[in-house]
Amino acid sequence: MIGRRQQVALALTAVLAAGAACQNQHRDSGAQSGAAPTEARGFTLVASGDVLPHTSVIERAAYDADGGGHDFRPMLAGVQPVVSRADLALCHMETVYGADGDYAGYPVFKSPPQIADGLAATGYDGCSTASNHALDDGAAGIRRTLDAMDGAGLRHAGTARSEAEARTVTMLRAGAARVAHLSYTFGTNGNPLPPGQPWAVNLIDADRMIADARAARKAGADVVVLSVHWGTEWQDQPDRLQLSLAQRLTASATDGHRDIDLILGTHAHVPQAYEKVNGTWVIYGMGDQIAGEMYNGDGAQDPRGNESTLGRFTFAPPARPGEAWRVTKAEFVPQLYDLDAGRVVNLNQAIDRGAELQARRDRIRQVVLSRGAAQDGLVMGE
Repeated sequence: MIGRRQQVALALTAVLAAGAACQNQHRDSGAQSGAAPTEARGFTLVASGDVLPHTSVIERAAYDADGGGHDFRPMLAGVQPVVSRADLALCHMETVYGADGDYAGYPVFKSPPQIADGLAATGYDGCSTASNHALDDGAAGIRRTLDAMDGAGLRHAGTARSEAEARTVTMLRAGAARVAHLSYTFGTNGNPLPPGQPWAVNLIDADRMIADARAARKAGADVVVLSVHWGTEWQDQPDRLQLSLAQRLTASATDGHRDIDLILGTHAHVPQAYEKVNGTWVIYGMGDQIAGEMYNGDGAQDPRGNESTLGRFTFAPPARPGEAWRVTKAEFVPQLYDLDAGRVVNLNQAIDRGAELQARRDRIRQVVLSRGAAQDGLVMGE
């Protein structure tokens, strides 16, 4: 990966109890595992929204490859500095992968597998994969997607190729912390789960999600991060399900310690608010990091569908034995996918390019802060 910081997945992979539905791929980049150092240091976690390659995005990656397949690295270069400097970076891979040139955009997606290499080269360590498009090509699509991610050294959570994989925690190392990544979706666009494979895609169920988080703690996680594909498309504000589920998940605790440390939302196609709920940060929706022209429910092209945020959270180690890791700094970075250039743009680095970009940055900021997150310390990062 470009500018890799020292961050590796734990060699330890713990099989969860029945009912836990987390997914993991072993990856060992040569770093030592085992007990955390006596002087534990904090870490930064960066997360971004939906990667949704429409046909125009696929064509752009082919153009950037100059006849050599598909190259998604130039598309993501604008946010590579932010992503690669984090100790742990997570994306949301909304689509499954095709093979041998059989690629497609909306409405049934099959993306080039080279996108996994592009994400890894940008600095991402893992992606959530549970989404409403996870079964666009059935079990074969899931298998191709996770195989390609494995080949790129990119971890994944939310879909699985086997029952054993579905019941195994995705555990990553971030500094001195073990971070469990869990992923769930509201549904699969009516596509049924593959016959005999009810574990193929993690579906939203509050009891199950809490049980999985607790199982991840027992497996050794210091921090538990949930990626949740939810919400109402084209709605800036979280809907009733998002609000009620966020309340329940963040209220869950065991022996006085919260079960879930961070919630990362995707699906709505537009940036949504950040909010601290029961002391835990929730991003209701990060928006689409990569997508082609987006049309809203009224059939009109909607530029909000190409806006998104990166969330960046700084975690500090426990102040005393028995205490929890905690977020000491919360930031968001406004982004835009430039349809003409085929590039993801960090809007804080591009506002000198004109009033339109500044206006879009300001709109994103207004939405992100619309539920009082600034009062809880959320700031706009560079």
